[in-house]
This record gives sequence, structure tokens and C-alpha cells, in this order.
Amino acid sequence: MGKLKKIETEIEGVYIIEPTIFGDERGFFFESYNKRDFQEIGILDEFVQDNHSKSRKGVLRGLHFQTEHSQGKLIRVIKGGVLDIAVDLRKDSATFGKSIKVELTEENRRMLYIPKNFAHGFLTITEEAECLYKCNDYYYPEYESGIIWNDSELNIDWELKKYNLKKEDLIFSEKDKRHQSFKEYKKAGGER
Repeated sequence: MGKLKKIETEIEGVYIIEPTIFGDERGFFFESYNKRDFQEIGILDEFVQDNHSKSRKGVLRGLHFQTEHSQGKLIRVIKGGVLDIAVDLRKDSATFGKSIKVELTEENRRMLYIPKNFAHGFLTITEEAECLYKCNDYYYPEYESGIIWNDSELNIDWELKKYNLKKEDLIFSEKDKRHQSFKEYKKAGGER
């Protein structure tokens, strides 16, 4: 019971995880996390913190990272849907500065595994969405940082038209409005 399908993405180390779902007329059941099953597919992280967020349509969170104590994450949606984005900040990676986007919904029940040294963000694409994510290090506010969501060099297509959203519909925290550019991030050597 509880076997996982690991789908490689175009960025090394980032995986889409599909759990085995057991469903019948009563509903469904699946193991959202089983350490042995994750180890069998090569994800060896020791998760130490679980986060739960709720957002309304148009909320864009990110692109977040910590300058120290980088967090690897396992993200899933339990209500609604999000367009989840991960940006490779590993300086020695062939995909440094590249991003990946995955639609995570309560219907597809996919999870996204993002290793350490990535910036992460998501756009809420349904009326409401609730995300759960496991982290392999603790949150340290003193190391919190980010890259602006619409950075011209990263050139992320948030697919606003697909989700019937306009730029003026987007909702940000004050902190997320002030994030640095990717150029500033590189110039500072990965610091805030």
C-alpha cells in the first residue's frame, strides 16, 4: 500500500510525485507521506516542519527562499488549486536561474518535491486554495528573502490569461512587493 510514482522534471532534483489513490463509493484514501516509500524513490529528506496556507484566487506568494538554512519542500494542495513555481538558485547547476511550474490541485493530488537552494512561490488559481508543505529545515525569519515575482530575467509565465486573471487582480503581501531582482540577488552573491 502507498507506492509512489516519481516523475522527473526538466530541472534535476525537482520531482512531481503521484501517490497511489484508493477510491470507491465512500471517497478515497492515500498515504500523503510515508518515509520508507519516499526513501525508496530517492527522497531522503528528514522533514522537520509542516506548513498550511490558505489563499483566495489571485494571491501570489513568493518567490521565497532563506539565505541560510535553505528549505527543501514537499508541497501538495488539499483544497482548490495553485500554479506552483520553483526557481533553481544552485549556482553550480546547469539550470541555475531556470524555473519549473506545476499545477497542483485537490483533483490531481500531485505533490511537488523541491530540494534546498530553490526560490518557491505559487499563484492561487481557484476561488480558494489550501496548501500543505513539509520542510526539511526550520523557518528562520532573519534569513528570509525573495526574488520579485515578475523579474524580467527569470521571465516566468504565470499564465494569468489561462486562469482568467489580470495583473491588477493579483494580491501580494507588502513584503512580496519589495523583493529584489534576480540580478540583485546574483550581484549580492545570494544574500538579501
